[in-house]
Amino acid sequence: MSKLRIGVIGAGMAFAPHAKSLQESGAELEVVTVVARSEASRNKVREQYGFAVSDSPDAVWNDRSIDAVMILTPPNTHHDLVCAAAQAGKHILLEKPLDVSLSKARALVEVCERNNVLLGAVFQHRFRESSVRLRDVFAQGELGDIVSISIQVPWWRPQSYYDVPGRGTLERDGGGVLLTQAIHTIDLALSFAGTVESVFAYAATSAVHRMETEDLVAASLRFKNGAIGTLHASTACYPGYAEQIRIAGTKGSATLEGDALAINLFDGRQILCGSPSVQGGGADPMAFSHQSHCALLRAFVQAVRSQSAPVPSGRDALRVHVLIEAMLRSAREARPVMLADC
Repeated sequence: MSKLRIGVIGAGMAFAPHAKSLQESGAELEVVTVVARSEASRNKVREQYGFAVSDSPDAVWNDRSIDAVMILTPPNTHHDLVCAAAQAGKHILLEKPLDVSLSKARALVEVCERNNVLLGAVFQHRFRESSVRLRDVFAQGELGDIVSISIQVPWWRPQSYYDVPGRGTLERDGGGVLLTQAIHTIDLALSFAGTVESVFAYAATSAVHRMETEDLVAASLRFKNGAIGTLHASTACYPGYAEQIRIAGTKGSATLEGDALAINLFDGRQILCGSPSVQGGGADPMAFSHQSHCALLRAFVQAVRSQSAPVPSGRDALRVHVLIEAMLRSAREARPVMLADC
């Protein structure tokens, strides 16, 4: 089987784990070019990873041999790049979040659907060993139905992180801790618990940071299946702790802490796997293994080859955006908010 030919747009902070994953997936795909805006970034890509480089996305759009594109640029660039990729017939793997607003996120999902190109989202936490094991347990019915779920993202970012131009702003990032950090854990929680029906939330910028958007959120969640949940997310929790999802079911309970899973079932059985280490939750946002990125990339390649919806898909990511928008709206208006359809 011929290799999938892929172009990459963006070589900033998020590039490293993707680059390592691309290198390790060489038997399945070929990196045709990496598009980077600055000469320094292009030189680094050439020297450190050995990829060919370009200075314009046109090198991807105009190359008919390229099957797919990975977009790793800031959120406020996503809409235009996704539209161009879709119109050029390239399947897309897009870094989170989809875009800076729900309306733009919805629009880019729809443009991919109209142009019959696949859209995958970079939510690599779904591919951690513990996440995969918990999904198997749910599929086998061993936890029963979900009764409640608690989502905790007690991370830390120093002020120097937000002093970088554009960080934590509405214009470039679209939001703060929810859209930039907690979005991974929220997606993972929704993949287990399903769709949220209504929320009541508080959001604030704490005294710890000087920034435009929120670094602290607390919310109550009611799911369509009747389960009730809570969410706490912050980048003001020094020195940063492992994120946690705790689920109570009708046959037992499960706790995901970082990549550590502990399941306790009513019948006395216990299931343990993984490690509870803090991955990217401290001062260094890139302090994590790239192995889950490798698994996500393999899944995307398989989806393109089989022409099936990637996991997670653009529609999956849109569901997360809808919830985040509802939480922020609830905080602004100081009232419960019913979620819109995706």
